[in-house]
Amino acid sequence: MSNYGTARHSPSSFSSPASTTLFRRLTWEGTVPLEIRVDSKELPANSNRGLECYFIQAPRVTYLPLLIPEIKRFLLDVVFDEEAARILKEEDWWFESEDGHLLKWHWPIGLIYDNHTTLASSRGGASMSSRPNAVPLRLILHLASPPTDKLLLAPSAEACKQAFMGQLKEADFLRWGNTKRMTGLRKAEQDGIWEGIKEHNFDDYWRVASKVTPTTTPARPSSPPPSAASVSLHTRPPSADPQGAPDRDGAYSVRSVPVRLYLPEGPVMQDLAPPLLEDGSPNTLSEFLSLHLPLLFPAPSSSSQTPRNLAYPLIQGVRAPPEAELAWLGACLAGADGWVNVCIGLLRDVQGR
Repeated sequence: MSNYGTARHSPSSFSSPASTTLFRRLTWEGTVPLEIRVDSKELPANSNRGLECYFIQAPRVTYLPLLIPEIKRFLLDVVFDEEAARILKEEDWWFESEDGHLLKWHWPIGLIYDNHTTLASSRGGASMSSRPNAVPLRLILHLASPPTDKLLLAPSAEACKQAFMGQLKEADFLRWGNTKRMTGLRKAEQDGIWEGIKEHNFDDYWRVASKVTPTTTPARPSSPPPSAASVSLHTRPPSADPQGAPDRDGAYSVRSVPVRLYLPEGPVMQDLAPPLLEDGSPNTLSEFLSLHLPLLFPAPSSSSQTPRNLAYPLIQGVRAPPEAELAWLGACLAGADGWVNVCIGLLRDVQGR
């Protein structure tokens, strides 16, 4: 992602539903490189062992179980013989990372990739996010004996759908204080929103999702105008709001922005994230991180010296600027499940202290 705001764009142009759709489409079209290798110990006899590795540029919004049909077609075409194709059952297939970590099949692939990126950088390895060309995330595909005690449910497409719908409902509750928008959808609409994920169809997905998620980057009162040069793709400027009364269904009218913090090798943190602070000013990523991770993101003090962050936030593969407003992140950079997933990585010059 790169800056694209210039003087030829008026600030008001960023308040339109079209600009919100632009950011959402950019998020939707994001992909990550995967290298999927079948566990050599589980390859059936007579398999072509020189072609057991499969590369794919996977959509960030999709899930590992949804990749199985494509991987299976490849394996049946060039790796397995007819006997292996007959006895192998894809419901027994499961993934782990190259370093032996069981992968959470119910996480979006983009979140898996970002979490691995921050984990690698926090361990002192090369940070994928800092390289001009992202390197593939290497996965091991197992063909048998899924660890059901750790997977919780079989990683099937149907189980993935149920997990996805559960995340949507939880995000809906945090956002509005109830789940009326989700429960008000007809079954055909709920099925349609999942089909949009399966087929990676932006229009089909948002045709239904727009009934649940804030549809615009709406007005908030008393927004000071910024310079045109400050408008960038990374953060929505305060004056991107049209003048007038706030939209009841807009990003600043929600009770809370669904946000989760993912620490490297640590817990997943979740708390209410109101779009506005008590004084009416916008709640920013910096404010939220300073509140919940004060040791890594110290809050400004009365001293003249600006505190130095010890970590960085990664959202949709982008190092998010601290001034990014939570309301804008929730409207434009949330995942397809409605959540703003913030992966935390330690800065390299902090490691080893």
